[in-house]
Amino acid sequence: MLQNRVDPNGNIIKTPARGAWMGNRGVIHNPVKQIVRPFKLKAWITCLLQFKGWHRKVMAPGRYTELFFMDEATAFASGHRPCAECRRSDFKKFKSLWIKGNPEYQFDEKTRISEIDDILHKERIGSDHLKITYRENLHNLPDGVFVRHENEAYLVSGAKLHLWSPSGYKNVIDAPKKIQFEVLTPKSIVNTIQSGYLPQMSVQGPNGL
Repeated sequence: MLQNRVDPNGNIIKTPARGAWMGNRGVIHNPVKQIVRPFKLKAWITCLLQFKGWHRKVMAPGRYTELFFMDEATAFASGHRPCAECRRSDFKKFKSLWIKGNPEYQFDEKTRISEIDDILHKERIGSDHLKITYRENLHNLPDGVFVRHENEAYLVSGAKLHLWSPSGYKNVIDAPKKIQFEVLTPKSIVNTIQSGYLPQMSVQGPNGL
């Protein structure tokens, strides 16, 4: 079993559960397929599992490390964004809505994605390689965002909190009222979702699958 699944905290874990999306952060494994660093690039992307019939050998020497996510909401929480090649339409939508949701940066459609990646990198992980979070009231958070509650990662969807696990969401609870939550999804991505980008979520209901 390889260490290649990503949780909402951005940690790379071992699990037999399969993922719905693939992504990468550059070459972060060694020749014996062990993770040796949390990232190599600032461009953390999320890709389709299949594209143009391409076949990859997982964790091949010198090739980027294939990482896997349970759903797109998990990928966003960990700080990944859509790939510009295999997910071109999602990438364009993400970039446009990111710009709309984060006007303080004064970016436009001509802005290079690397400038957005720089901001995302500052939001998701600190110099100590620990995840960066912030606190917010639940009524200010859109569906598709992850929060930490009782030291566990929960997806916000339909006024409910859905407990994350590698194999799916469990233990759905009513969202506690009148408290601030520690938000795991990077703030500029929260703003992007708020502006209209609804991430794929593996939950049952009107906003999930």
